[in-house]
Amino acid sequence: MKTVLITGANKSIGFETARQLLQLGYFVYIGSRDQQKGEQAVAQLKAEGYENVEAIVIDVDNSESIKAARQKLGSKIEMLDVLINNAGISGGFPQTASEVDIHTFRQVFETNFFGAIETTQAFLDMLKKSSGPRIVNVTSGLGSLTLHNDSHWKYYHVKGACYTASKAALNAYTIVLAYELRDTAFKVNVVDPGYTATDFNHHSGPGTVEDAAARLVKAATLAADGPTSQFFSDDNNPQTGVSPW
Repeated sequence: MKTVLITGANKSIGFETARQLLQLGYFVYIGSRDQQKGEQAVAQLKAEGYENVEAIVIDVDNSESIKAARQKLGSKIEMLDVLINNAGISGGFPQTASEVDIHTFRQVFETNFFGAIETTQAFLDMLKKSSGPRIVNVTSGLGSLTLHNDSHWKYYHVKGACYTASKAALNAYTIVLAYELRDTAFKVNVVDPGYTATDFNHHSGPGTVEDAAARLVKAATLAADGPTSQFFSDDNNPQTGVSPW
């Protein structure tokens, strides 16, 4: 049975991603900063008939929490097949480049960028033991520098300085990691789940968590001949499903 760890999975897109991977026969570890919320998510999924699910406390802003999560998961299983770095924050909007507080920049980068890196590095040894390891970094269409410089893009005027920069940085890290692992069985990609109605954006997005999660699941379950180092985005380019960096 394949295994997957999803950070920030106790609600919204992460939770629905867990549900869809359970439907595909994966054993899912629900990553949550709060033990109680993680257990509540597990209880809900078990009430729906899914048994292969467990909560793991992991706060990606906290190095000790990441280490503890790695130790706990390592005591349960030797190998991890999929890591989905889903945990993230917006930092609140508006975020003007000239006025946003530097503390907000640091806070957003700590979660969206440094947290994803540290989590990836912590679990990389377990992923390397899989015959088909997958790393999915959840990004945003707002992380595309090419589109942000295109005045015809539908989200051209949405310029969140902290959030945009953090996701662009995560995209860059993903490219470098995918290159490093290019001669292995790894598939390392970023996925834009689309502008989805969640707590993250006060339910302002037009997309559904079901569609958003399906995009993450697709990248998490890529076949051996699937692509790596890609920026998947049905929202930005529904024809190809790939966004420019």
